Amino acid sequence: MENIVARKFAQQISAWRGWGPVIILPVVVLMFTPAEWPRWVFMWLLAVVIFVGCKWLTWRRTLAPSAPWWQHAGYLLAWPGLDAGAFLSSKRLPEKERVPAREWGLAIIRLLIGVALFCVAGWVSEDHKILSGWVGMVGLILMLHFGAFHLLSCAWRSIGIDARPLMNRPLASTSVGEFWGRRWNTAFRDLTHRFLFRPLNSRLGPRRAILAGFVFSGLVHDVVISVPAGGGYGGPTLFFGTQAIAMFAERSRAGRAIGLGHGWRGWLFAMVALALPAYGLFHPPFVRNIIVPFMQAFGAR
Repeated sequence: MENIVARKFAQQISAWRGWGPVIILPVVVLMFTPAEWPRWVFMWLLAVVIFVGCKWLTWRRTLAPSAPWWQHAGYLLAWPGLDAGAFLSSKRLPEKERVPAREWGLAIIRLLIGVALFCVAGWVSEDHKILSGWVGMVGLILMLHFGAFHLLSCAWRSIGIDARPLMNRPLASTSVGEFWGRRWNTAFRDLTHRFLFRPLNSRLGPRRAILAGFVFSGLVHDVVISVPAGGGYGGPTLFFGTQAIAMFAERSRAGRAIGLGHGWRGWLFAMVALALPAYGLFHPPFVRNIIVPFMQAFGAR
């Protein structure tokens, strides 16, 4: 019943409802951030306002009248996911789907490993800034996405709120499609699937909708990564374009014939397709001009 009401609500609301912050906030940051500010500050500010805009969009376009005020506040202020419908649902997770102690422990361990890597990155020689930056980035991702954000997921699920982890064992992916669709940063996946893929799929078909989704992801990452870094333009877009091509390849007749979408062949193909072009996503200007100064500001170097 709740889903039926939500669908009727979605059909009745204005097409522009909730889109204002998504459009306005990044433009304000791009236009008015002082040039003398550190580039890493510019990058984080841009990333935060884009996230805030997306968070507001998902909340404004989701009907949840039965959710108490604290649940709305929790979604807006204390949860990085973007599936408002699941988080604000009046249904509570059954006891068997709540968080075992082992999961809490793994999240804490990943958080501590991330902190250690972020600190160890500062020991790398000044002559190897790219290596230092990559080690620091891995540490940062472990701290945030696999550590702190997973602990938030555990906390919410422990009281019955449907806040699934943003990272779902991405290294276990046996296809590129599985990696991006089910396992890596499900918050961004939820957003693009709801507001980009589904509308475009009905008009353009699945292949063009998938391609549009990856190109959009590339452009967003270019804005957040390349613009503050002052270089490497097009690298993130090329990376995500490569992911679309890899997905089409594994779903092609030849790809299915050689087993690219499952098993060890699918896993190997996915890992190669993800790893080889990753240098274009986190390109040297980003590492040198954003990550390394950010690490220095926080005492990692």
